Amino acid sequence: MCAASLLLLAALAGCNMMDRIRGGAKTSFNGDSALAYARTQVEFGPRAPGTSGHERGGDWIVTQMRARADTVEVQNWKHVTKGGDTLALRNVFARFRPGDTQRVLFITHWDTRPVANADMNLGARQRPIPGANDGASGVGLFVALADAMRKTPPNVGVDLLFVDGEDYGEFEDVNWADSTKNRDVLIGSQYFANHMPPTYKPMFGVLFDMIGDRSLQIFQEGWSVQEAPEVVSRVWGTARDLGYEKYFISEVSTTITDDHLPLLNKGLRVIDVIDYNYCSDGSTKCVEPGPLNLHHTMGDTIEQISAKSLQIVGDVALTLLTR
Repeated sequence: MCAASLLLLAALAGCNMMDRIRGGAKTSFNGDSALAYARTQVEFGPRAPGTSGHERGGDWIVTQMRARADTVEVQNWKHVTKGGDTLALRNVFARFRPGDTQRVLFITHWDTRPVANADMNLGARQRPIPGANDGASGVGLFVALADAMRKTPPNVGVDLLFVDGEDYGEFEDVNWADSTKNRDVLIGSQYFANHMPPTYKPMFGVLFDMIGDRSLQIFQEGWSVQEAPEVVSRVWGTARDLGYEKYFISEVSTTITDDHLPLLNKGLRVIDVIDYNYCSDGSTKCVEPGPLNLHHTMGDTIEQISAKSLQIVGDVALTLLTR
């Protein structure tokens, strides 16, 4: 009876392993969990600063990180927009092995855009987006990464930074030669760049943005290749070694104004991993704006992101911490 039980357990373990192989998982990261966490964020409603969804979504992130990370620092501040509104914002800085000097920084934004300004329906353009991919996917990725690191601590120090206020204002106003024009976008990353821990210098950093698209196609971003090419090579090389070169395309797409820029300007080696071609028809070249593009539209819903895409990006992210 005992021998039979052992054989049954071995068979079940073998089946579980085969299920993971068929699912494409290459690490202990769990894409299904990441999707569930992203869904929870979406269920809070839009998380634009100043909304109840924003407050609830932020509280949830802090609670999840305090249950998983070694230390959690919350940066709270008030931001006055160029229109005169005052926003209560917060970054969440979750640290694993905080005493280690060798560190890796991962960044994502957790807020959502207050208006669907790219929606083809003119009546929807003043509504706040659901933000499943553009906001929730990065949160889901990071909480699932924290799950994996809680079970198996990394060999280096790891910082998960959730930044706020990335998507609030107009990106057309951005001018890095005149910082007063940057005041209402990338707010949280600018705040962190100016309030980093003393002598903070991670080995490298990766920004993860819009990485849950069910038709995942991540091209290399222009500023990243120009300013931190060795980090780009590390990330895309890791993806290739995992067999994910179909999803991490070794071609430069375009330069993107995103949360890596304030950190690059402070001398940190940070790149942007972003799937900017967010298309409802699954195509790989989606021109914005257009009827099929879901970026900054009401179509950015939970149905448009997948556990498979989150698994791919999660496998790459977790593997980066072992190299």
